[in-house]
Amino acid sequence: MSTKEKLIGHVMKEEPVGSRNKVTVVGVGMVGMASAMSVLLKDLCDELALVDVMEDKLKGEVMDLQHGSLFLKTHKIVGDKDYSVTANSRVVVVTAGARQQEGESRLNLVQRNVNIFKFIIPNIVKYSPNCILMVVSNPVDILTYVAWKLSGFPRHRVIGSGTNLDSARFRHLMGEKLHLHPSSCHGWIIGEHGDSSVPVWSGVNVAGVSLQSLNPQMGAEGDGEKWKEVHKMVVDGAYEVIKLKGYTSWAIGMSVADLVESITKNLHKVHPVSTLVQGMHGVKDEVFLSVPCVLGNSGLTDVIHMTLKPEEEKQLVKSAETLWGVQKELTL
Repeated sequence: MSTKEKLIGHVMKEEPVGSRNKVTVVGVGMVGMASAMSVLLKDLCDELALVDVMEDKLKGEVMDLQHGSLFLKTHKIVGDKDYSVTANSRVVVVTAGARQQEGESRLNLVQRNVNIFKFIIPNIVKYSPNCILMVVSNPVDILTYVAWKLSGFPRHRVIGSGTNLDSARFRHLMGEKLHLHPSSCHGWIIGEHGDSSVPVWSGVNVAGVSLQSLNPQMGAEGDGEKWKEVHKMVVDGAYEVIKLKGYTSWAIGMSVADLVESITKNLHKVHPVSTLVQGMHGVKDEVFLSVPCVLGNSGLTDVIHMTLKPEEEKQLVKSAETLWGVQKELTL
């Protein structure tokens, strides 16, 4: 008899129940690992699986996380380049792909990453046919569309991380300006996660008090307080961080965990995430853009109809046309 057998008497006869809250992260780059770490520290899963093509890096990251098991409440952390390790995931977060170089726009990455997705997505679907797919790789709106097409999943199970981070950046900057915590600063950035995102100034408020009602020029050129600069800083934020440290990781990782939490805990929270917006706000093409959506354990169940001003709607349609221009050239 082994030490283990002397120590532990096994009483259960049936096959053990597997993980009920498994999360997979595809890609163990800076964003993937920050997402994995954030998910672990928020206790969102009972099993975490990591996948990447770079075997040594993957193995090292998995070991490093496992060595911290004592300090976590996630019993099982696994990793492999073979997708069988991801089987029966509830949420699969895709961060793999080429990332922006300094000064490079997100749209520039597109065909490189589409080719990577042609391998990744069918493998995810094969092992977790009922999962919720969360796309983080850039350009996120186009790649969410690509993941939706390649997976054959219904639209409520394919979500792009979208402007959840842009809105967080906006609320942080708004909080800095007003000396308030970002959670008390309400404001929504919708549309493309990137250069053509749309700030909804009419909805910006603190405690239900519309800031535009106090400052009618808010967001316009003639505004002495330069609120328009806040949106510019949101758009330039990632470029600035990339210029300074080479990549972005922590905020997007926390943003991903925020979305995973709403899904796995069935919170029915509203987030600006990328979804199929065809037929909304005058968008005619089959594109994914961020609008406020309800997230729960079925995925993205509902969309909030925002009251947009004509110029905001016009910007959104322009955003959609930009994306469609790139999308229709893709070979899927």
